[in-house]
Amino acid sequence: MSKTIINVEGMSCEHCVKAITNAVGAIEGVSGVSVDLAAKTVAVDHDPEKAPVEKLKSEIEDQGYDVVE
Repeated sequence: MSKTIINVEGMSCEHCVKAITNAVGAIEGVSGVSVDLAAKTVAVDHDPEKAPVEKLKSEIEDQGYDVVE
């Protein structure tokens, strides 16, 4: 398991937290998702073989948020 911290712009409320948590949490290989609105980060516990970082970022962007490098 790996823990990846992704910087995300555009999150502002509990709806954002739920949308990202549900979408990223549904990816096979993800065991945990934690959204921090104040820090503008999403922490993901995942198996990098089944859920590579690029897939996590893509899912966040598909929900309408901007991943910041």
